[in-house]
Amino acid sequence: MNFIEFFRLALASILENRLRSFLTMLGIIIGVVSVILLISMTTGFREYLVRQFMGIGTNLIIINPGKTETKGLGQPGFEGVQKMTTGDTMALRRNAYALESVSSITVGTADVRYVDRERKVMVIGTDEAFVKVINIGVDAGAFFNADDVNASRRVCTIGYTVKNELFGSRNPLGEIIKIGGAGYRVIGIMEKKGTFIGTDDLDDVVYITVSASQRLFNTDKLFGLRAKARSAVMIEEAKEQIRIILTKRHNNKEDFTILTQESLLSSLNSILKALSVVLAGIAAISLLVGGIGIMNIMLVSVRERTREIGIRKAVGARRADILFQFLFESMLISLIGGIIGILIAFIGGIIISQFLPQVPPIMEPWVIALATIFSGSVGIFFGVYPAYKAAQQDPIQALRYE
Repeated sequence: MNFIEFFRLALASILENRLRSFLTMLGIIIGVVSVILLISMTTGFREYLVRQFMGIGTNLIIINPGKTETKGLGQPGFEGVQKMTTGDTMALRRNAYALESVSSITVGTADVRYVDRERKVMVIGTDEAFVKVINIGVDAGAFFNADDVNASRRVCTIGYTVKNELFGSRNPLGEIIKIGGAGYRVIGIMEKKGTFIGTDDLDDVVYITVSASQRLFNTDKLFGLRAKARSAVMIEEAKEQIRIILTKRHNNKEDFTILTQESLLSSLNSILKALSVVLAGIAAISLLVGGIGIMNIMLVSVRERTREIGIRKAVGARRADILFQFLFESMLISLIGGIIGILIAFIGGIIISQFLPQVPPIMEPWVIALATIFSGSVGIFFGVYPAYKAAQQDPIQALRYE
């Protein structure tokens, strides 16, 4: 018997028992859909993270107070360490030649009021270098300059969400808003940035000078520093210069953490890869359950078709012909289920993209190929035993079977 004959017999058997065949395929379909969608969503989220981190600037270096030995997002403000100050910023600007810009950062929340409208928002205190370090520009008006910072002027630049909530359709430039009870003149509106990693609204922020923010929050320490290396190849050199300069300023104690975008993304990628493996493994259980279902149905099929096996052997069919007939049928059931699962996964991916346009699933070719190969392999693996049982049937006993 040739390939075409095996295919014809297997397809005829599947079509003869359509409902049973579909129910048998269901475990394979669910498993393939789960594996493809889970891996694709993880890949899509990984790409989203890369876009988000690259969107806040390139060659970015984050310096936080407090020392942590683990790779990760870091945590500013550890107890028992020397505080970071604007003096650290000035020292890096003077001595770290591998850095293009350095900016001081303070972070707090305060009530912001304009006439009868009020809301609590994040207030970021920084300096004129902030827009050079972070990839964000001013849509209207201007950002404050070095003179504003040095003079602690009460000027601010607001995000689009703050502008819409407090001013509506009015032009806010030149208007006075109250931040923590003190008046600040609006000199600019930042360009729209949206959310960061789906949570923090970067438009719901008010930017004031770092000197004014320290006075507002009654502190002289910083949340941290943000720096930009002159080029990607100078990032490691810049990190070493930062370490040497700040360690010397902090009584020869390295009580700060230096992070780069690459290290953050590497840590997150490791977590996502581990998560995708776990999720894919859980989804693969459905494929194994589907394979057990195929084995069960094929054993039933062998019993139901015992006389057919006896007749085929009586007219000259070899054991190999019987074995490959049932093995091919098992594999075809699994492959058809896999193909249906792939189609459903594509449709599911399109639907998910409509609801989560920022994080659409990314279906890479290798995932589709892996799902197809795995589904076919399940059919072969779980079809071997029933096919072997069919091939071992004694033709005389099979012909007598009722």
